[in-house]
Amino acid sequence: MADTKQQERKAARLARQIGAFSKEHGGAEGQLAYIGQMGTRIVLVGEDGGWGDLVAPSYEIAQQAAEKAGLTLHEDFDGELAAKVRTSAYEWKRMAGLQLGSPS
Repeated sequence: MADTKQQERKAARLARQIGAFSKEHGGAEGQLAYIGQMGTRIVLVGEDGGWGDLVAPSYEIAQQAAEKAGLTLHEDFDGELAAKVRTSAYEWKRMAGLQLGSPS
């Protein structure tokens, strides 16, 4: 994405999505994870334990979006941040199935 205006629009759109997630979950924190050519994943963890993610086309756009949304970022997805995530029976079953080699 070479066009600066296009990058700003994408960051603003992501910031609105982050803001909506945060509002729905009583606040949010996050972590940025580079995923190669696909871009950067913005992992979101709500104060209520809800979680989700968004994908930005670049690390820079992900950072801009997080900053615009006022998202507190963590360097790693471990410790305090990971402990906030609440998973349901669905996630546990899916994770176990993937570990055991069953179809998803």
